[in-house]
Order: sequence, then C-alpha cells, then structure tokens
Amino acid sequence: MEAAVSHSPLLLWRSFPFLSPPRPAIYIPATPTPLFASSSSPPPPPIRSFLSSRSKKNAKPSRTPPPPPSCSSSSDLDSAKSSPQDLAILLEVEGVLADAHRSGNREAFNVAFQKHGLDCANWTEPVYMDLTRKAGGDEERMLIFFFNQIGWPTSLPTNEKEAFMKRILQEKRKALEEFAASSNLTLRPGVENFIDDAVKESLPLVFLTAYSKSGEKMARSVIEKLGYDRISKVKIIGKEEVKGSFYGQLVLGTGVSSTLDEQIAKEARKAVSMEKQRVAEEVASILKLSVDIDTSPPESLQNVVATLRAAAENVGLPVQNCVLIAGSQSGVIGAEHIGMPCLVLRSSLTARAEFKKAKAVMDGFGGADLTISKLRNKLWS
Repeated sequence: MEAAVSHSPLLLWRSFPFLSPPRPAIYIPATPTPLFASSSSPPPPPIRSFLSSRSKKNAKPSRTPPPPPSCSSSSDLDSAKSSPQDLAILLEVEGVLADAHRSGNREAFNVAFQKHGLDCANWTEPVYMDLTRKAGGDEERMLIFFFNQIGWPTSLPTNEKEAFMKRILQEKRKALEEFAASSNLTLRPGVENFIDDAVKESLPLVFLTAYSKSGEKMARSVIEKLGYDRISKVKIIGKEEVKGSFYGQLVLGTGVSSTLDEQIAKEARKAVSMEKQRVAEEVASILKLSVDIDTSPPESLQNVVATLRAAAENVGLPVQNCVLIAGSQSGVIGAEHIGMPCLVLRSSLTARAEFKKAKAVMDGFGGADLTISKLRNKLWS
C-alpha cells in the first residue's frame, strides 16, 4: 500500500513541487463512434484534423508585411534631381547672347548724333562708359548728363528737350537694329555650345525679348544669328506672347479692364518717379556731383515679372523650376521678386556691377564659366 502511494504521480508532485504537474489521462477510442450514429452517417473526422479546422476557423487573417523600403543609391538620387523635366532655362538676349553695348550701342548713339547735325557729340568708349555708370544704364538720363555738361543745342527751346531726346533715342534704336542685323555684331563665345548641350538634355530653352532695352526687333535680330536649326528648338517670349498669356490678361489688364483706382495709382507712381528725377538733377547741378538715384518707373518691373511668368507658363513649369540667365539688374530684381533663381552673365555694361540677389555671377559661357552642369550645381548647392 505504501509503495502504491509513494509512486502516485499526484503525491510525487506534492512532495517535489519543482516537478511538472501531472497531466490527466485522456482516453481516445481507436474508432470513435457517435452515440446515435446511424449506419449511413459518415465517420467523424479525426481529432487532429478537427483541431486543425478549428484553429483555421478561429485564426485571424494574417497580413503579409510590406517589403522594406529600398534605399536609393546616390546615382538614383542624382538622376532624379537632374531630371530633364524639372528645369527650364530662360535667357535674356541683350548682354547675354550678344554684347551689343561693347561697340554697337555707342556707335548707334554717334550715328544718331550725326543725323541730327550734332558733330560736337561723338562718344568715345571712356565717355560712353562714364555716362552709363552715372545714369545706371538709363539712356535718357545719359543724354541729360551729357548735354548738361557740354550744353544743349542753342536753337533748342527748353520746353522741347524731352521731345529732342526722344528723337535721338528713336534714331539710335534704328541704327542699333541695323548693326544687330549685320555681321558686325557676333554672338558671345560658347553660347551656341551651351544651347546645343541644353537641347541634348531636353531642357526647355526660352529667349526673352519682351523687355529688351534696345527693343524687340533688335533682340530678334540677335536670335536669328543662332541659325534656323537652333531657333526651331527654342521658344521666344515677346510682347505679344506676354499679352496672350494668362498672367498678362489677368494682371496687366490686356484681357481685364483696370479700375479707375488702378489707373490713378499708376499715374501717381509716374509723377513720383519724375519728381525724383528732377530733384536728383537739381542736387547734382548745385553740388556739381554725379548722383545715381533709381527713378525707373514701377511698370518696368511689372513688365519683367510678366515676361518671366509668361515664360514659365509657356513651358508648363512653376517659376521655382525655371532659371533666368540675366544680363541686367532689372532681370535679377524681377526674378527675385517672384522667387525665380537667377544667374548673371557679365557684359561690358555690367563689368563692375554687383548682383547680390543672383545665385552666381559669371563672365561667359563654357570652360570655367557657365555650362549646363555648373548651372545645375549652382542651383542645388
């Protein structure tokens, strides 16, 4: 009796609790038969298959974990960053494609003086550059500074000075257009290779002629020097394209009439600009100093902004995805005004100018200067 008790599993577990508790015995018949099974009833499924089906029925549907994100290589990132569809290049013409101011603009002034019988007015290059610096590139102010110094024509009434200057500038523009169409004005070195490289990379190219200082006709004459094959692969945004753009119709009033308040404000800005010019001239005359006050009318900035937005609209990209290659301060200011990145190409007119708002300032195309790869590096650096 003691041997039977001592070998009982329950007593062993109570005496030695560190042992695993006994499991109750389960009797499984060899061929389980239901109590009221008929002869035609199929045999019940085995216990193992029954448990398996129960577990499948009660189990929650499993979700296949998503694959881990793949890490892009540096080459993939570079190719994504420099996708041909994420960048458009906008180029000014005057000072960028050709440096017309180096000789053409000065010579055009001299031709205009000769046609008006002003033999005493013959601008040498030092005189021209000095006037350009003093007037900030404003050609009407250049004439004012010049004739204030040497004297106005004696036969010219005081109240006709403005009309006289307009005639000079009109004649000068004609002479410059003839010069631009001739073979005397050449493209800047490397500009053709730059355009070819941009075309190879499928980068949209847009030439801006709408706000060219020397006129749209002169700008288009410069573009024609690129040849038909290159011109067929670029876009040109002139005054008509700006007027036809959505921005031009909405903001400039080409499709929507401006209100009376807008017209009054525009005239008031003109009056303030003219008054600044008059005061600047009086101070310069009294103190015998050269003053440089920015009296450019606000609509000049408006024209630049409208041209840049029309160009971005034309290529179907936001302004942030367009880059302006500028040769003038007005282009830099306009680009900065709308958040468009800008690079400057110096010319003889802007050799000593500072462009603090530009991402980079370069002296020309190719080599150590502006190339497509360097353009990308400057934009994303």
